[in-house]
Amino acid sequence: MKVKDVMAKDPISIDPDAPVGTALEVMRTKRVRHLPVVDEGSRLVGIVTDRDLRQAAFAPVVEEYLSARGQRRMRHMGESLENLRVRDVMTWAVTTTHPESPLAHAALIMSESRVGSLPVVDGGQLVGLLTEHDVLKAVGQRGDVSEFDPEGSLR
Repeated sequence: MKVKDVMAKDPISIDPDAPVGTALEVMRTKRVRHLPVVDEGSRLVGIVTDRDLRQAAFAPVVEEYLSARGQRRMRHMGESLENLRVRDVMTWAVTTTHPESPLAHAALIMSESRVGSLPVVDGGQLVGLLTEHDVLKAVGQRGDVSEFDPEGSLR
């Protein structure tokens, strides 16, 4: 089975100059955890994940536990957060795969790299997105799991 057989084609993507708030809203409304970041030519330049956005937004949450001086400094950081763009929080060095790659190879890359998705590129252009969900669904549909042990192990 190839990556192209299970990937999401034409994935939702975002511009690197979009506000972080826009990325949050897109992820919330579209119920996705990974947004490939593409330039005007649909070339992949990065990826922004729900984890990236949580880290950017986490600072204001701890403000109530800080001293008055710390709260003033945090408010200043919060004002700066409003000006953050996707390019400020995204991952620039993205691990990718090709549509013709074997699915098992892509799954191994995801596991070893500890990432939940792989943008699928062909000739530098974003053509799809492979997620953990896609891989698990493909394994389940193929019936590669011959027996399920109720204690949690697969045979």
